[in-house]
Amino acid sequence: MRAARLIKMVLLLQSRPAMTAAELARELEVSERTVTRDAQALSEAGVPVYADRGRAGGYRLVGGYRTRLTGLARSEAEALFLSGVPGALREMGLEDAASAARLKVSAALLPSLRDTSRTVAQRFHLDAPAWFSEPKAPELLPTVADAVWDDRRITARYRRGKAEVEREIEPYGLVLKAGVWYLCARVPEAGSFRVYRIDRFTAVDGAADRFSREEGFDLPGFWAERAEEFARSILRAEVVVRLSPEGVRRLPYVVDPASAREALSVSGQPDSEGRVTVTLPVESEEVAHSQLTGLGAEVEVLSPAALRERFAGDAARLASLYR
Repeated sequence: MRAARLIKMVLLLQSRPAMTAAELARELEVSERTVTRDAQALSEAGVPVYADRGRAGGYRLVGGYRTRLTGLARSEAEALFLSGVPGALREMGLEDAASAARLKVSAALLPSLRDTSRTVAQRFHLDAPAWFSEPKAPELLPTVADAVWDDRRITARYRRGKAEVEREIEPYGLVLKAGVWYLCARVPEAGSFRVYRIDRFTAVDGAADRFSREEGFDLPGFWAERAEEFARSILRAEVVVRLSPEGVRRLPYVVDPASAREALSVSGQPDSEGRVTVTLPVESEEVAHSQLTGLGAEVEVLSPAALRERFAGDAARLASLYR
């Protein structure tokens, strides 16, 4: 455990001109006293770690010291090569850069580990798009990706309904969801963050000036919050249904899972037939009909009346068909 921590400490110091004891302690998840002991141990082992005293002091490596990646275990090397997503990198225009990086890492590894890129590629593959769809990478994605990497403002024109809108935005991060690319960006004039579908962009002009990122911005957290908000925002109608035990089990698989679990959590006790009455938020009656049809006889629609009549009509036609 300590050996791995010492290697990580050296790599951290290689990646930055200097780090304070507090910064190292936070990265290594240890106390500052442990950082001091580890720095002394590295120095005694021949690694030129130098400690600057004073308020602005810290730790740094002397003389441009570099270490090769010979401390990687096979599992660590495999995880490193697994972290790339070839399809996404290709769509962003980063395939050549990623390939060069993998070659450089391979060259620095021990001979016994240099086959990891090949063995991982033959064992793991990420296919992000949903079934029965043929997603096409947005034409402007590489341009947007360049701006994201360089922290450069862009002026984007995008389709909103039947109109086109132009807006200056600060691109913070890209998200690939079910084969669709989204841009999480800050709109300076509004002072807020928004999400854009990149396939709706019709033009992107990159500015020469860069923007300063908000240090507290967390892309995964922001996306999770906005995704949940979006899922809830489209649920504008309600239906009341009676579910069999099997219907209860299958409900999260045919409607929004979070909404299904929340609705089931506040439902009452099963009736004499073992069925549970649930008030379920849905996007619309049309969507509810499509979704709940998949439950067959495991669900009975109680309201609204128009939807119940629609299911009754479906049942009558099926009975006639299979008579």
